[in-house]
Amino acid sequence: MTAGAGGNKVSLQIGWIAVFLLVLVWSGIKPHDYPTWFLEVSPALIGAAVLWFTRHGFPLTRLTYVLILAHCIILMIGGHYTYAEVPLGDWVRDAFDGDRNDYDKLGHLVQGFVPAIIAREIMIRKNVFNSARWRDFFIVSFCLGFSAFYELIEWWVALLSEEAAESFLGTQGYVWDTQSDMGLALLGALLALPMLGRLHDRQMKAAGYTR
Repeated sequence: MTAGAGGNKVSLQIGWIAVFLLVLVWSGIKPHDYPTWFLEVSPALIGAAVLWFTRHGFPLTRLTYVLILAHCIILMIGGHYTYAEVPLGDWVRDAFDGDRNDYDKLGHLVQGFVPAIIAREIMIRKNVFNSARWRDFFIVSFCLGFSAFYELIEWWVALLSEEAAESFLGTQGYVWDTQSDMGLALLGALLALPMLGRLHDRQMKAAGYTR
């Protein structure tokens, strides 16, 4: 690795941490309620911890780090307001004469989009599959399974705490909320692979992760 590449890597790490901490601090200042805030933000905290401990042993591409940061920001904004009350979602609802705040749907779309690229990087660099088609099939299946598991977590939270459940689930009376959440995660995964595949390949090759 050249000195310039090493400097860019450090700059990316510092910038990533700075943005993450700034948004996290803002998110934690007088949120809608702290139980919901913790539930919504905890995946971002777990993700940041994993990235910290793997930064030397398995560093990721710039694209993947940026996507993860964007996902974390979406989670932290949702945690601050609750997904049903994010101002951006209210604006979109009013602009298009909708009947619900759909910010949570953005979150579930990204829940498939970002993990698809993370899984893709791991699968390629670890040479898990010889066939690109089987690799992509596994990635899409993984993202759908991950989304379904998250829906189970939301159900378990609802059973354990009725007070936090309404804000955490954010169904807003939509009876097909669970199914649409999983459908959007599936769509996100299906979009991510063709949209970012070539860029992702170039970044992995430039970083020396693939030949």
